[in-house]
Amino acid sequence: MPYLTYDEYIDLGFPEIGETEFNRLLPKASDVVDSVTRYFYKQYDLEKDVEFRREQFKKAIAAQIKYFDDLGATSMHEINNPLTVQIGRTQVGMSEADQESLNTIVSQDALMYLQSTGLLYRGIGVI
Repeated sequence: MPYLTYDEYIDLGFPEIGETEFNRLLPKASDVVDSVTRYFYKQYDLEKDVEFRREQFKKAIAAQIKYFDDLGATSMHEINNPLTVQIGRTQVGMSEADQESLNTIVSQDALMYLQSTGLLYRGIGVI
């Protein structure tokens, strides 16, 4: 079952994109957010979780969809390509400093929504 429906996406106040485009981007956006949350909702039921964390998670998915839609890409290769451009005999490439500031696959907005939920915690649990 998907984490987010098209109607929820619109109700959360995100800019309208076509439902077909939303459905195309949803699986990859869900995978990216799952990855940064260490697949928390693969183990626990999203709909039974506390409202605040559930809503923030859904907003993170929506923000990731918008990010992919804005960039027109869903992979690191697509997002950061081309590293060089050639027009005729002239070729322009990125400096090392430019390469360090490349876009990441995770939307900063999605991370902002998840920031205060505990889903980004990377510490070691104590028994």
